Amino acid sequence: MASIPDVIVQHERASACVQCRQAEPLGFDFTFAYQPLVDLSSRTIFGHEALVRGPNGESAFSVLSQVNDENRYVFDQACRVGAIKGAAELGIQEFLSINFLPNAVYRPEACIQATFAAAREYNFPIRRIIFEVTEGEEVKDRPHLVNIFHEYHKFGFQTAIDDFGAGYAGLTLLSEYQPDIIKIDMELVRGIEDSAAKRAIVKGIVAICTELKVRVLAEGVETTAERDCLRAMGIDLMQGYLFCKPALMAIGVINPDSW
Repeated sequence: MASIPDVIVQHERASACVQCRQAEPLGFDFTFAYQPLVDLSSRTIFGHEALVRGPNGESAFSVLSQVNDENRYVFDQACRVGAIKGAAELGIQEFLSINFLPNAVYRPEACIQATFAAAREYNFPIRRIIFEVTEGEEVKDRPHLVNIFHEYHKFGFQTAIDDFGAGYAGLTLLSEYQPDIIKIDMELVRGIEDSAAKRAIVKGIVAICTELKVRVLAEGVETTAERDCLRAMGIDLMQGYLFCKPALMAIGVINPDSW
């Protein structure tokens, strides 16, 4: 079986831009752990996030620390193809959330070709793919990121901003582009039931997103107290250890007591 970095080679096409074709080989391998996103309003699994891991389950940091300017494009492309391939092999029927690196995208219409090819090969519908970018990443060119989002939405993908409230862009990015989903950073979630300040901030985010017709997902939920507090503020989409830990190349089983 080909490794994930090898798989991307099979999907490269002549339509890629010059920078893409000249990208250096990745030089290391990795795999994925999948973590469910739950919808408490319907008590169903909304989707699964593909989380990068080392080939033997090592941390995401151990993989991401090997990414640099020379291999960033190949890594980003390999993540997309590998996540789709893994989801298809696991029989995932819900949404698939894939993290992407905006600084690795030269031209959205060219750099998306491997994703289209993987979706066709593994019979995974485009409409069930969510592309998310962490708000904590220092994007070199925010207008470029906004353009990527618009192009991906036009192609039929869902979009999400991860770690909202923790990074560089914040409300400015949200004012320029309204994704399908905002994922509230886990630091705002942690112990929210005991923090009036965190509750006020999250309530404000929920109010803004409600007016903008953006769904809100709380990540990093670990306790029933956090879950209940967030639900009381109108958040039904959640992700975290309370429900299920990431499962290495497997579909995690939801804790029945977490609903």
